[in-house]
Amino acid sequence: MLTARDGARDEAQKLHRKWMKHQAFMAELARNKEWLAKIEREGEELIHEQPELRSVVEMKLKEIRECWSHLENTTKVKARQLFETQNHRTNDLPSNTLSSTHSTQPTLLQPRPTFSQQLQRIKSMEVQMQLYQGVGEVRAGADHRRPEGEEQGGMTETRIVRLIEPLKERRRILLASKEMHQVTQDLEDEIVWIQDRLLLASSTEYGTNLQSVQHLIMNHKVRMEIQAQRGRVEEVLERAEAVAALRTPEVELVREGAWHVRQLWEVLQVEMERRIVMLDAVNHAQQYYTQAAKAESWLSGQKLQVLNEEKGNDEASTLRLLKEQLALEQTVENYAETVSSLSQQCRRMLELGHPDSEQITKQQAHIDRLYVSLKDLVEQRKTKLEQQYWLYQLKREVEALEKWISEREAVASSTELGQDLEHVTALQSSFTQFSTETRAVGQKQMDSVNKMVNEMIDCSHSDAATIAEWKDGLNESWADLLELMETRSQMLAASYQLHKFFNDCQEVLVQIEGKMRQLPEVRSCQVSSANPGTLQRLLHSFEHSLQLLVSQVRQLQENAAQLRAIYAGEKADAIFSREQEVMQAWKELLVACEGSRVQVTTVTDKIQFFAVVRELSMWMDGIMGQIGSTDDLLLWTPAGADLTRRWIT
Repeated sequence: MLTARDGARDEAQKLHRKWMKHQAFMAELARNKEWLAKIEREGEELIHEQPELRSVVEMKLKEIRECWSHLENTTKVKARQLFETQNHRTNDLPSNTLSSTHSTQPTLLQPRPTFSQQLQRIKSMEVQMQLYQGVGEVRAGADHRRPEGEEQGGMTETRIVRLIEPLKERRRILLASKEMHQVTQDLEDEIVWIQDRLLLASSTEYGTNLQSVQHLIMNHKVRMEIQAQRGRVEEVLERAEAVAALRTPEVELVREGAWHVRQLWEVLQVEMERRIVMLDAVNHAQQYYTQAAKAESWLSGQKLQVLNEEKGNDEASTLRLLKEQLALEQTVENYAETVSSLSQQCRRMLELGHPDSEQITKQQAHIDRLYVSLKDLVEQRKTKLEQQYWLYQLKREVEALEKWISEREAVASSTELGQDLEHVTALQSSFTQFSTETRAVGQKQMDSVNKMVNEMIDCSHSDAATIAEWKDGLNESWADLLELMETRSQMLAASYQLHKFFNDCQEVLVQIEGKMRQLPEVRSCQVSSANPGTLQRLLHSFEHSLQLLVSQVRQLQENAAQLRAIYAGEKADAIFSREQEVMQAWKELLVACEGSRVQVTTVTDKIQFFAVVRELSMWMDGIMGQIGSTDDLLLWTPAGADLTRRWIT
């Protein structure tokens, strides 16, 4: 029977060692499950980078998943079998049986009583021993007068004493055995408890989104359970150390169980801390991914809005779109804080060595690219709208200026040249003021528009060709207006010269007629006046007054020649006719003047002749009165000769 118990105990120890090794293998398998997740991530990245390898990579990943699933299922089945076998063996583990020390009959093999039953039997025997001892004392007190009673009482006490010590030793052995088995059972319970928690702590299930991760964190009570179980584990290990101090073959199993509990406890704490760290890291990562997804969605939505090619139909609608674009640009600028916050989260996780650092870095790089791309698109959209708004402004300015030029052209193209000199003078004065104002205002507006055009072309406006056409057309219209005003000014000047010519002709004719009326007065003075000097002065004064008229006539001839080069047709004939009329009157005046001059000369000569004759007569009379004197006769010859010469002249 002892050999059977030893064999059963050895088999139980071997089975427990297998169970512990298998639990260590399961813990190692759980820890290595991260490699499978890493391989799957690398496979997905490889498919994303090289889509042509999708079929090969997916086939390999499928084989790995199937092998891993088969390994996990096989491990769980074996663990369940070992656990059930171990529990069955623990319940059937043999124990010492209590036999009577005075029985000599062979003991039949019966079902093994439990420790509680054996202890209860020992307690019952101790009570019986105490009862026997009390009965013996009573009998000894009643029969102390009989020698036989004394001998029988002594024999009873001796037998009871002999039974009490073996019972106490047996009880101690049973209690020690019970404690050892209890410690063993407690160690196994702790191993099962730790392994159950270890499966949770070593789980690689961290959730696939923020909600599931936060749910796992809220339901992750392993840490609290471990803290609550710490006292129990320490108490069981202390009891195991006390039992291990005994010198029995069974304590080796207790030592091994205690060592295994310590190892699993340490692994559990490490796995628990690792899972807490991983859950925290995954939580941070999922928070980052959630915020990054929101940022990506927002940036993508804004990008679609910016890519809208809507353009304003006029200046007002374009200004409205431009204001909306400026507001969007400010919103995008403000969103830089969100992108910066994501970048800081990414940087902190990278500094802490987050396991998804590579994926987080790619996500952040994607967000940064999206934000930079959005800013570029916003800037391009704003530039387009600004250029469109400037184009509408320029178009409005150009159209307004062209309208203004057209209105000025209508005035400058007038064919009204005046009816007379006064009228044409008024027209010329009014047009001079109009021309001065037009040149000043128009040049200022043209400079403003040309400056705007040059700035838009220098800024590489998308409609630079159209703007250049507008500029050329506007400058051409302005040049036409200037030319038209110059032509109008020349026409008015020519009209002024024409009317002034006619007016000057009329004035010259009036002056000629006046001079013609003055000639009879000169002639009458010739008749009435007997003084040659007076006649000469009068004629000289009249001829001098004609000098101004001579210059006017010459100027009229020059003006007529110029006007004939300008005008043709009826006006040229009118100019020629008027000129001939003036020249005819002038010739008549000159002829009349010449006649008056001849007449004055004749009269003057006549008067001078009569004066000489009178002087000669007087001299001759004087000579005749003195003819008798010889001396006086000698004096006559030179004087008489001089007088004679003067008269002849």
